[in-house]
Amino acid sequence: MRIDIVLDVICPWCFIGKRRLEKALALRREIEPELYWRPFQLNPDMPGAGMARDDYLAAKFGAAQHAGRIYQTVADAGASVGIRFAFERIRRTPATREAHRLIRHAEALGCADMLVELMFRAYFLEGSDLGDRGVLTELAAAAGLERAETRRFLDGTAGLAEIVAEDRGARRLGINAVPCFVFEGQYAVSGAQEPEFFFPVFDLIANGEAARVHERGM
Repeated sequence: MRIDIVLDVICPWCFIGKRRLEKALALRREIEPELYWRPFQLNPDMPGAGMARDDYLAAKFGAAQHAGRIYQTVADAGASVGIRFAFERIRRTPATREAHRLIRHAEALGCADMLVELMFRAYFLEGSDLGDRGVLTELAAAAGLERAETRRFLDGTAGLAEIVAEDRGARRLGINAVPCFVFEGQYAVSGAQEPEFFFPVFDLIANGEAARVHERGM
């Protein structure tokens, strides 16, 4: 079963959504998933160097108290799937174009699934800067890519135009929040839904029914 996952690696709900999808697949072991990671930038106008976290939160949420309430809700949801978010460790909100470009590169080499997982862990558990090419290189190496080749790739611009175009294309299709899961190119589920929510979609595909499922999420 082909599953295209539209996401951003600095989106906590995408990390939660990934865990919930994994649980759904674990409960339906007859399904053999083929995962494809599709780019979506939460902050497409973010400067390449990123932004100090405090400045970003002030611009996005206004009051720190408001941001705190929102992130507590996220932390509670994360804990339910074994994610212990450490938002206090994040010092910088990065631009994610390079991260998405590297994921696409890793996909061609069969390492994208592990790389996405490592990026989520690095950012949300350790506060690593996913806009830093040194950080990205080390994460790629941990996922199985060769360091020197990865660094050469990141120093270039291969795939950048495609990432930007695909991001814009997702918005034109009406995707304005992530995660969004697209099954077999026709059934879309938006948001970090509970594992059981995916089961009717799995059944539709197994039964070959011509229907479309769409649910707005968070």
